Amino acid sequence: MAKRPSAPRLAFEAAAIYEYPEHLRPSLEALPARPGVYTFHGDSDTLPLYIGKSVNLRSRVLSHLRTPEEAAMLRQSRRISWICTAGEIGALLLEAQMIKAQQPLFNKRLRRNRQLCSLLLTDARPQVVYAKEIDFSSQPGLYGLFANRRAALEALKTLADEQRLCYGLLGLEAVSRGRGCFRSALGRCAGACCGKEPLEAHDRRLKEALSRLQLTCWPWRGAIALKEQSADLTEYHIIHNWLWLGSVASLAEAATLSRLPASFDHDGYKILCRPLLAGSAEIITLSE
Repeated sequence: MAKRPSAPRLAFEAAAIYEYPEHLRPSLEALPARPGVYTFHGDSDTLPLYIGKSVNLRSRVLSHLRTPEEAAMLRQSRRISWICTAGEIGALLLEAQMIKAQQPLFNKRLRRNRQLCSLLLTDARPQVVYAKEIDFSSQPGLYGLFANRRAALEALKTLADEQRLCYGLLGLEAVSRGRGCFRSALGRCAGACCGKEPLEAHDRRLKEALSRLQLTCWPWRGAIALKEQSADLTEYHIIHNWLWLGSVASLAEAATLSRLPASFDHDGYKILCRPLLAGSAEIITLSE
Protein backbone atom coordinates (compact mmCIF):
# COMPACT_ATOMS: atom_id res chain seq x y z
CA MET A 1 0.00 0.00 0.00
CA ALA A 2 1.35 3.42 -0.96
CA LYS A 3 2.22 5.68 1.92
CA ARG A 4 0.00 8.76 2.21
CA PRO A 5 1.84 12.10 2.14
CA SER A 6 2.10 13.81 5.48
CA ALA A 7 0.15 17.01 6.23
CA PRO A 8 3.28 19.25 6.00
CA ARG A 9 4.12 17.77 2.60
CA LEU A 10 0.56 18.34 1.33
CA ALA A 11 0.77 21.96 2.51
CA PHE A 12 4.09 22.39 0.69
CA GLU A 13 2.68 20.96 -2.56
CA ALA A 14 -0.38 23.24 -2.36
CA ALA A 15 1.86 26.24 -1.83
CA ALA A 16 3.92 25.28 -4.87
CA ILE A 17 0.79 25.03 -7.03
CA TYR A 18 -0.46 28.46 -6.01
CA GLU A 19 2.73 30.31 -6.85
CA TYR A 20 3.32 32.34 -9.99
CA PRO A 21 5.80 30.64 -12.34
CA GLU A 22 9.19 32.35 -12.25
CA HIS A 23 9.31 33.00 -16.01
CA LEU A 24 6.12 35.13 -15.80
CA ARG A 25 7.42 37.47 -13.11
CA PRO A 26 8.94 40.04 -15.53
CA SER A 27 5.51 40.43 -17.14
CA LEU A 28 3.87 40.86 -13.74
CA GLU A 29 6.28 43.58 -12.71
CA ALA A 30 5.46 45.58 -15.85
CA LEU A 31 1.66 45.26 -15.57
CA PRO A 32 -0.03 48.66 -15.04
CA ALA A 33 -2.83 49.29 -12.54
CA ARG A 34 -5.11 50.51 -15.35
CA PRO A 35 -8.18 49.30 -17.27
CA GLY A 36 -7.59 47.01 -20.19
CA VAL A 37 -7.46 43.51 -21.65
CA TYR A 38 -4.79 40.90 -20.91
CA THR A 39 -3.80 37.68 -22.64
CA PHE A 40 -2.02 34.57 -21.36
CA HIS A 41 0.02 33.06 -24.22
CA GLY A 42 1.22 29.45 -24.41
CA ASP A 43 3.50 27.79 -26.94
CA SER A 44 1.17 28.62 -29.86
CA ASP A 45 1.58 31.98 -31.57
CA THR A 46 -1.99 31.90 -32.90
CA LEU A 47 -4.07 30.29 -30.12
CA PRO A 48 -3.91 32.10 -26.76
CA LEU A 49 -4.68 30.30 -23.52
CA TYR A 50 -6.91 32.92 -21.92
CA ILE A 51 -8.15 36.48 -22.51
CA GLY A 52 -9.62 38.61 -19.74
CA LYS A 53 -10.36 42.21 -18.82
CA SER A 54 -10.26 44.38 -15.73
CA VAL A 55 -10.38 47.97 -14.53
CA ASN A 56 -7.04 47.14 -12.83
CA LEU A 57 -4.89 44.88 -14.98
CA ARG A 58 -2.19 44.27 -12.38
CA SER A 59 -4.58 43.32 -9.61
CA ARG A 60 -6.68 41.05 -11.84
CA VAL A 61 -3.77 39.12 -13.34
CA LEU A 62 -2.27 38.56 -9.90
CA SER A 63 -5.59 37.09 -8.76
CA HIS A 64 -5.30 34.16 -11.21
CA LEU A 65 -4.34 31.67 -8.54
CA ARG A 66 -7.75 30.93 -7.07
CA THR A 67 -8.36 27.41 -8.39
CA PRO A 68 -6.33 24.38 -9.52
CA GLU A 69 -7.57 25.00 -13.08
CA GLU A 70 -6.10 28.51 -13.07
CA ALA A 71 -2.85 27.22 -11.61
CA ALA A 72 -2.68 24.66 -14.44
CA MET A 73 -3.21 27.42 -17.00
CA LEU A 74 -0.39 29.47 -15.50
CA ARG A 75 2.00 26.53 -15.75
CA GLN A 76 1.25 26.36 -19.49
CA SER A 77 1.67 30.12 -19.97
CA ARG A 78 4.85 31.47 -21.51
CA ARG A 79 4.14 35.19 -21.46
CA ILE A 80 1.47 37.79 -20.70
CA SER A 81 0.50 40.68 -22.99
CA TRP A 82 -2.00 43.48 -22.43
CA ILE A 83 -3.73 46.45 -24.07
CA CYS A 84 -4.74 49.45 -21.97
CA THR A 85 -8.11 51.13 -22.49
CA ALA A 86 -9.58 54.42 -21.27
CA GLY A 87 -12.14 52.67 -19.07
CA GLU A 88 -14.27 49.65 -18.33
CA ILE A 89 -16.55 49.91 -21.38
CA GLY A 90 -13.61 49.84 -23.75
CA ALA A 91 -12.15 46.85 -21.91
CA LEU A 92 -15.45 44.94 -22.11
CA LEU A 93 -15.85 45.62 -25.83
CA LEU A 94 -12.26 44.71 -26.68
CA GLU A 95 -12.35 41.53 -24.58
CA ALA A 96 -15.53 40.30 -26.30
CA GLN A 97 -14.09 40.98 -29.75
CA MET A 98 -10.75 39.32 -29.01
CA ILE A 99 -12.30 36.19 -27.52
CA LYS A 100 -14.57 35.68 -30.52
CA ALA A 101 -11.73 36.32 -32.97
CA GLN A 102 -8.98 34.30 -31.26
CA GLN A 103 -10.93 31.47 -29.54
CA PRO A 104 -8.74 31.12 -26.40
CA LEU A 105 -8.38 27.62 -25.01
CA PHE A 106 -9.52 28.39 -21.45
CA ASN A 107 -12.31 30.87 -22.21
CA LYS A 108 -15.73 29.25 -22.11
CA ARG A 109 -17.85 32.40 -22.19
CA LEU A 110 -18.22 34.02 -25.64
CA ARG A 111 -16.12 31.31 -27.28
CA ARG A 112 -18.77 29.39 -29.19
CA ASN A 113 -20.52 30.69 -32.26
CA ARG A 114 -24.18 31.33 -31.51
CA GLN A 115 -27.37 30.70 -33.46
CA LEU A 116 -28.68 33.88 -31.87
CA CYS A 117 -32.45 33.94 -31.61
CA SER A 118 -35.27 35.78 -29.86
CA LEU A 119 -39.02 35.54 -29.30
CA LEU A 120 -41.13 37.67 -31.65
CA LEU A 121 -44.66 38.32 -30.40
CA THR A 122 -47.24 38.45 -33.18
CA ASP A 123 -50.98 37.88 -32.70
CA ALA A 124 -50.36 36.92 -29.04
CA ARG A 125 -48.34 33.87 -30.10
CA PRO A 126 -44.54 34.05 -29.68
CA GLN A 127 -42.38 32.57 -32.39
CA VAL A 128 -38.66 31.91 -32.42
CA VAL A 129 -36.79 34.12 -34.90
CA TYR A 130 -33.10 34.26 -35.79
CA ALA A 131 -30.70 37.21 -36.05
CA LYS A 132 -29.41 35.84 -39.35
CA GLU A 133 -32.90 36.28 -40.82
CA ILE A 134 -34.12 39.61 -39.38
CA ASP A 135 -32.38 42.69 -38.01
CA PHE A 136 -32.69 42.60 -34.22
CA SER A 137 -31.50 46.21 -33.97
CA SER A 138 -34.65 47.56 -35.67
CA GLN A 139 -37.34 44.86 -35.26
CA PRO A 140 -39.93 45.81 -32.58
CA GLY A 141 -41.64 43.17 -30.46
CA LEU A 142 -38.58 41.05 -29.69
CA TYR A 143 -38.12 39.47 -26.26
CA GLY A 144 -34.93 37.90 -24.92
CA LEU A 145 -31.66 36.84 -26.51
CA PHE A 146 -30.99 33.11 -26.64
CA ALA A 147 -28.12 30.96 -27.90
CA ASN A 148 -30.47 28.55 -29.68
CA ARG A 149 -34.11 27.60 -30.27
CA ARG A 150 -34.21 25.17 -27.37
CA ALA A 151 -33.13 27.85 -24.90
CA ALA A 152 -35.80 30.23 -26.22
CA LEU A 153 -38.57 27.64 -25.85
CA GLU A 154 -37.41 26.68 -22.36
CA ALA A 155 -37.59 30.34 -21.33
CA LEU A 156 -41.12 30.56 -22.76
CA LYS A 157 -42.14 27.43 -20.83
CA THR A 158 -40.78 28.92 -17.62
CA LEU A 159 -42.90 32.06 -18.14
CA ALA A 160 -45.95 29.90 -18.90
CA ASP A 161 -45.46 27.91 -15.70
CA GLU A 162 -45.05 31.06 -13.61
CA GLN A 163 -48.13 32.77 -15.08
CA ARG A 164 -50.36 29.68 -15.61
CA LEU A 165 -50.39 30.31 -19.35
CA CYS A 166 -51.56 27.73 -21.87
CA TYR A 167 -48.88 25.73 -23.69
CA GLY A 168 -51.33 25.16 -26.54
CA LEU A 169 -52.09 28.84 -27.12
CA LEU A 170 -48.37 29.57 -26.99
CA GLY A 171 -47.64 26.94 -29.64
CA LEU A 172 -45.64 24.76 -27.25
CA GLU A 173 -47.93 21.73 -27.67
CA ALA A 174 -50.90 20.66 -29.77
CA VAL A 175 -54.44 21.08 -28.38
CA SER A 176 -57.84 20.04 -29.74
CA ARG A 177 -60.26 22.84 -30.61
CA GLY A 178 -62.75 23.46 -27.82
CA ARG A 179 -61.03 21.13 -25.38
CA GLY A 180 -58.83 22.15 -22.48
CA CYS A 181 -55.16 21.24 -22.48
CA PHE A 182 -53.76 18.62 -20.13
CA ARG A 183 -52.23 21.27 -17.86
CA SER A 184 -55.63 22.95 -17.35
CA ALA A 185 -56.95 19.74 -15.76
CA LEU A 186 -54.02 19.90 -13.34
CA GLY A 187 -54.61 23.55 -12.51
CA ARG A 188 -51.35 24.61 -14.14
CA CYS A 189 -53.12 26.50 -16.95
CA ALA A 190 -55.78 29.08 -16.09
CA GLY A 191 -58.00 27.69 -18.84
CA ALA A 192 -57.96 30.21 -21.69
CA CYS A 193 -57.85 27.19 -23.99
CA CYS A 194 -61.30 26.00 -22.87
CA GLY A 195 -63.13 29.20 -21.90
CA LYS A 196 -62.32 29.23 -18.18
CA GLU A 197 -60.64 32.64 -18.57
CA PRO A 198 -60.89 35.27 -21.33
CA LEU A 199 -58.24 35.16 -24.03
CA GLU A 200 -57.61 38.85 -23.34
CA ALA A 201 -56.57 38.09 -19.77
CA HIS A 202 -54.24 35.31 -20.93
CA ASP A 203 -52.64 37.57 -23.55
CA ARG A 204 -52.26 40.42 -21.07
CA ARG A 205 -50.39 38.21 -18.60
CA LEU A 206 -48.17 36.96 -21.42
CA LYS A 207 -47.21 40.50 -22.46
CA GLU A 208 -46.58 41.55 -18.88
CA ALA A 209 -44.35 38.53 -18.30
CA LEU A 210 -42.43 39.12 -21.53
CA SER A 211 -41.98 42.84 -20.89
CA ARG A 212 -38.95 42.31 -18.65
CA LEU A 213 -37.19 40.57 -21.57
CA GLN A 214 -38.03 43.16 -24.23
CA LEU A 215 -35.18 44.23 -26.50
CA THR A 216 -34.58 47.89 -27.22
CA CYS A 217 -34.30 48.89 -30.87
CA TRP A 218 -31.28 51.00 -31.81
CA PRO A 219 -32.50 54.48 -30.81
CA TRP A 220 -30.29 56.53 -33.17
CA ARG A 221 -30.63 56.92 -36.94
CA GLY A 222 -26.97 56.18 -37.53
CA ALA A 223 -23.65 55.61 -35.81
CA ILE A 224 -22.62 57.30 -32.57
CA ALA A 225 -19.40 57.81 -30.63
CA LEU A 226 -19.29 57.05 -26.92
CA LYS A 227 -16.52 59.05 -25.25
CA GLU A 228 -14.52 57.37 -22.48
CA GLN A 229 -11.65 59.17 -20.79
CA SER A 230 -8.99 58.50 -18.17
CA ALA A 231 -6.18 60.70 -16.87
CA ASP A 232 -3.97 60.13 -19.92
CA LEU A 233 -6.14 58.36 -22.51
CA THR A 234 -9.27 59.34 -24.43
CA GLU A 235 -11.19 56.88 -26.61
CA TYR A 236 -14.25 57.31 -28.80
CA HIS A 237 -16.06 54.00 -29.18
CA ILE A 238 -17.87 53.95 -32.53
CA ILE A 239 -21.17 52.05 -32.30
CA HIS A 240 -24.01 51.37 -34.72
CA ASN A 241 -26.95 48.97 -34.28
CA TRP A 242 -25.42 47.81 -30.97
CA LEU A 243 -22.26 46.73 -32.83
CA TRP A 244 -18.89 48.12 -31.74
CA LEU A 245 -17.05 49.12 -34.90
CA GLY A 246 -13.81 50.07 -33.14
CA SER A 247 -12.29 52.87 -31.07
CA VAL A 248 -10.35 55.96 -32.12
CA ALA A 249 -8.43 58.67 -30.31
CA SER A 250 -10.28 61.59 -31.92
CA LEU A 251 -13.57 62.32 -33.67
CA ALA A 252 -11.63 63.24 -36.80
CA GLU A 253 -10.74 59.54 -37.14
CA ALA A 254 -14.33 58.35 -36.65
CA ALA A 255 -15.69 58.96 -40.15
CA THR A 256 -14.25 55.82 -41.75
CA LEU A 257 -15.50 53.52 -38.98
CA SER A 258 -18.97 55.09 -38.85
CA ARG A 259 -19.59 54.17 -42.50
CA LEU A 260 -18.92 50.46 -41.99
CA PRO A 261 -21.93 48.07 -42.29
CA ALA A 262 -23.30 47.16 -38.88
CA SER A 263 -25.69 44.39 -37.89
CA PHE A 264 -27.00 43.54 -34.42
CA ASP A 265 -24.40 42.19 -32.00
CA HIS A 266 -25.41 40.18 -28.92
CA ASP A 267 -22.34 41.05 -26.85
CA GLY A 268 -22.46 44.71 -27.83
CA TYR A 269 -26.09 44.90 -26.77
CA LYS A 270 -25.37 43.38 -23.35
CA ILE A 271 -22.40 45.67 -22.74
CA LEU A 272 -23.75 48.90 -24.17
CA CYS A 273 -27.51 48.97 -23.57
CA ARG A 274 -27.40 50.19 -19.98
CA PRO A 275 -24.66 52.85 -20.26
CA LEU A 276 -26.09 54.25 -23.50
CA LEU A 277 -29.69 54.46 -22.31
CA ALA A 278 -28.98 55.57 -18.73
CA GLY A 279 -27.79 58.98 -19.91
CA SER A 280 -24.55 58.74 -17.95
CA ALA A 281 -22.23 58.42 -20.97
CA GLU A 282 -21.12 61.24 -23.27
CA ILE A 283 -22.56 60.43 -26.70
CA ILE A 284 -21.84 62.18 -30.01
CA THR A 285 -24.08 61.53 -33.02
CA LEU A 286 -21.94 60.88 -36.09
CA SER A 287 -24.37 60.33 -38.96
CA GLU A 288 -28.06 60.56 -39.72
